[in-house]
Amino acid sequence: MRCTVLGLGTAVPPDLVSQEAALSMSTAVVCENTRQERLMSILFRKSGVEGRHAVLPTSIGAEWKARPDSLNPGNGPRTGERMNLYREFAAPLAHSASIRALEDAKTLPEEITHLVTVSCTGFAAPGVDISLIGSLGLPPITQRINVGFMGCHGAINGMRAVRGLVAADPKAKVLMVAVELCSLHYRLKWDDEGIIGNALFADGAAAMVVSGEGSDQPGIWEIGGTGSCLIPDSTNDMSWHVGDHGFDMRLTGQVANSIEDALQPWMESWLSSMNSSLDEVGAWAVHPGGPKILDAVEAALGLPPEATSVSRSILRQKGNMSSPTVLFVLDQMRHEETPGPVVALAFGPGLMAEAAFLHTVD
Repeated sequence: MRCTVLGLGTAVPPDLVSQEAALSMSTAVVCENTRQERLMSILFRKSGVEGRHAVLPTSIGAEWKARPDSLNPGNGPRTGERMNLYREFAAPLAHSASIRALEDAKTLPEEITHLVTVSCTGFAAPGVDISLIGSLGLPPITQRINVGFMGCHGAINGMRAVRGLVAADPKAKVLMVAVELCSLHYRLKWDDEGIIGNALFADGAAAMVVSGEGSDQPGIWEIGGTGSCLIPDSTNDMSWHVGDHGFDMRLTGQVANSIEDALQPWMESWLSSMNSSLDEVGAWAVHPGGPKILDAVEAALGLPPEATSVSRSILRQKGNMSSPTVLFVLDQMRHEETPGPVVALAFGPGLMAEAAFLHTVD
């Protein structure tokens, strides 16, 4: 079976928010005392982020905070209004990433047979998938799959769906698009386990074109397989729930410890099933959920610091965009002609680890 990555494309909103501006806004809007101000400053300073893109301006936090709400004052718009913003901004961002992926793949929209969409920051029906069929000019008979509300590892689940589609139809050409608007769920009140998101999360989209027929282009990647591991005793480490005023993210300090404790034995077993090993992996495209997560992966797998340098670069420049972020890492590695095989790795609520094995075919 062939599962060839013909092209990748990424897109971010035009507005770049510096970490300094984001910290200033978060402090003014969220903090109620000097202790919270001090902790907020530490969180932002240690986030590994210098700038990120958002569909909404930084001033929106203060505007939302000031809105009257007799039931829950100070929490900003209700979830319905945030979903209206998702409908407004998500599809155009996904369109931009898709256009770039199609151009990179030298593939016409009418050649696409299947569309896989990935998102956890918004809901709509008809949604991003239907919008893309129209805006890109995909065939009206394009078959669709939506990978919804899975979190930061959603794109790898999307890749798993893509592999299944090309296995069923080797002539398939699949467009996969991940788009997230994390800024819609900006936290306006202090929460010890939720406020870290203000320092990390950003908006972005990434797309991938995959063929079941292979390619003659040298050095092109193929998706050789995917794997999943539910990390034991970690259910409460990370969660993502729909609240009355946006979606509520919880990240505990135990996430990195759980990853460090459980990752190596599973990864060794899974790589063996891919006819590979830790020593044979050429590059690690790790989703940069935050510096501590990258540190935990390095420690668990005995990797040198340079193994996560691309992940840290994306985190520094773009922040954590949730599901598209690992595709940003893969795209940068591809442009740098990073030698493979490459393991894409991401973590999400569960606590689940998801991985994809990409290799070249001579």
